[in-house]
Amino acid sequence: MGSGESAPVGVDITRPSIARVYDFMIGGKDNFAVDRQAAEMALRITPDGPEAGKASRAFLRRAVRHLVAEAGITQILDIGSGLPTQGNVHEIAHEVDPNIRVVYVDNDPMVLAHGRALLADATTTTVVQADIRDLDAIVNAPEVRSFIDFDQPVGLLLLSILHHLQDEEDPGQIAAQLRALLAPGSYLAISHFHDPGESLPVISREARQVEKIFNETLGTGRWRTHDEILAYFGDFEVLEPGLVPLQEWHPDGSEGPLQSHTYHTFVGGLARKR
Repeated sequence: MGSGESAPVGVDITRPSIARVYDFMIGGKDNFAVDRQAAEMALRITPDGPEAGKASRAFLRRAVRHLVAEAGITQILDIGSGLPTQGNVHEIAHEVDPNIRVVYVDNDPMVLAHGRALLADATTTTVVQADIRDLDAIVNAPEVRSFIDFDQPVGLLLLSILHHLQDEEDPGQIAAQLRALLAPGSYLAISHFHDPGESLPVISREARQVEKIFNETLGTGRWRTHDEILAYFGDFEVLEPGLVPLQEWHPDGSEGPLQSHTYHTFVGGLARKR
């Protein structure tokens, strides 16, 4: 831990945080020495990690724009939202319609502190501290009940969150419970660390090495196969081009090419509930 570091009440800066490691990867300033150390260990194997963070933010931007501009979604629930940064979900959505309601959910107290400061005067956006593994806490949070009408179509974002659930925590069941909450016409966006397996053995081996580092430092992180990730969409209709490397999902030319390793180890997609 660097000298002179301070944090909001309740924030532990002696252990790395997923949200803060991601913040470091995309060039943010809301991270501490312990987070940077965890990130730098992974970067020794895949030095293009920051590019993956940028690709993730670009995918978020394109997915949200599709939800509000093309699908007509007026309410968005972002679970595992992470720390506020440039191009937040509500900012992207409000470029199309300033009345769209957005609820951010994260279990990191620092996200709550920064989110509340950012949204102090907001009337259409709020932030809730809750864990994806406690669905009742999310659904019954007063802010969620006030902002989200589950009888109407919802845009549900599960971006870079399911890969932080271990297999024994049954992410498939969690995803199924969340899908069941949504009304017909709702959408589900997912991005997830990807292990390409035997089709790209060198990249697959490096993915497993980074997975080992993540679990040793953060205690979490799973690189799953294409079929495992696709299953999280259940019987929803996966929109074209399917579950693909992030940059292949409706590219708009706003970001440059990724290095090959990151390109194949981070995938995403968007699906609609019939």
